[in-house]
Amino acid sequence: MTNKMTIANVAYLVRDYDEALNYFTQVLRFELIEDRQITPDKRWLVVAPAGSAGAKLLLAKASTPEQMSHVGDQTGGRVFLFLETEDFWETYKHLESHKVSFTEKPREEAYGTVVVFVDLYGNKWDLIGRS
Repeated sequence: MTNKMTIANVAYLVRDYDEALNYFTQVLRFELIEDRQITPDKRWLVVAPAGSAGAKLLLAKASTPEQMSHVGDQTGGRVFLFLETEDFWETYKHLESHKVSFTEKPREEAYGTVVVFVDLYGNKWDLIGRS
């Protein structure tokens, strides 16, 4: 018998809960999955792409100087997350209209159309439209 496992959440360091929630729900059009106050300073705040069955992001507020130093640089400058979309050009134009910063022009690869963008904290993402 195989023990099936799933990566349910990925911790994503943020400066401020509400700032991050606004970005993910308005700019990236993610859904708010859960928002629960744990302590006066800590929330369990989970977002995910609309309709996604994949891993969700746990927006985790940096609470120490060391954690704060990693906000926006969780992977040492490499692309951190890969966001796949059914309609690449619609999503790309939506992000452009919200002044999202792209590091390059969209390009065609063997697997589809891709572009790297930078989120509000400086983390790099691949936006991918599979062919």
